[in-house]
Amino acid sequence: MGAVNIGDSRVLESREVAGGMAIRRRRETADGRRFTTYERIEKPNLAVLKKSGRRELFDRFKLSSAVHQSVGKFFKSEEEVEQIVSAVEDALYALGESEVPSKQIGDAVLDALADRNEVAYVRFASVYYDFKTLDEFEKILAQQREKRD
Repeated sequence: MGAVNIGDSRVLESREVAGGMAIRRRRETADGRRFTTYERIEKPNLAVLKKSGRRELFDRFKLSSAVHQSVGKFFKSEEEVEQIVSAVEDALYALGESEVPSKQIGDAVLDALADRNEVAYVRFASVYYDFKTLDEFEKILAQQREKRD
């Protein structure tokens, strides 16, 4: 199918997808060819302030990779990891800031993991806080037990 002129098409069906974050439209051209378009909400750029003082654009793929690599094996499906990443991304954009410290992203990941999977939470916390001793593990475990009880 070659290039299609959207302006010469009519909408046959519109449906919300991705939890209301996009609209899927089935369209038809005057000559009867059908195709699908998607409209999505474009979020503003979000800068991440690194520990080094450097700034870089927020990268959802980078966040997803980090979560998947560090705790992905503790979830039953890739969809659960995606839900964690979406929750973190939503929390960051809900702040309404154009720049967030990388520490705030790590904290948001921990918040999202705390209610979903205790082992993943502790695993991520151990890397995030750079645990060096068993006492640090015991402290985070005790905090999680307090929250749970």
